Amino acid sequence: MSGARHRRGRQRAAAALAGLALAGAAAAADIPPATDLPDLAPLRAQIYAGEFAAAAAGLQALSATVQHADLYNLLGYSLRKLGRHEEAGRWYREALHFDPGHRPALAYQGELFIALGDIEGARKNLRYLELLCGGPTCLERDELHAALLQAGHPPHDTP
Repeated sequence: MSGARHRRGRQRAAAALAGLALAGAAAAADIPPATDLPDLAPLRAQIYAGEFAAAAAGLQALSATVQHADLYNLLGYSLRKLGRHEEAGRWYREALHFDPGHRPALAYQGELFIALGDIEGARKNLRYLELLCGGPTCLERDELHAALLQAGHPPHDTP
């Protein structure tokens, strides 16, 4: 890809990401601030212990009263680990609706895309993460990049 074409592609991606951020900010006016998010440590502990069904049940119950991208992302992650891909996709979309720049949700949704064979969707999320991260270190970007490689797909299209 030529330098000018690459820059135009990055500019279009940046504009799309900015549009998502503005739409998400407008739609997210009613979500409680992060300080209103209940302590998720017990549910995170269940996830770290591989108790995905228990974590999903707790997160699902909490989602009836709490609207927050972190909650939705963890619910999507737990459901994805249980192989409930359609439900996981719904919760990743919710997380990104409330916070379009939620890096963990973009990375985990990208991993879901890989599992579903939507490699272009995963690459798109990787491009968003590259724009969001900017610097040399970014856990979410690096993990999605590695997941694409592990699945046998180059992280970026080659001409």
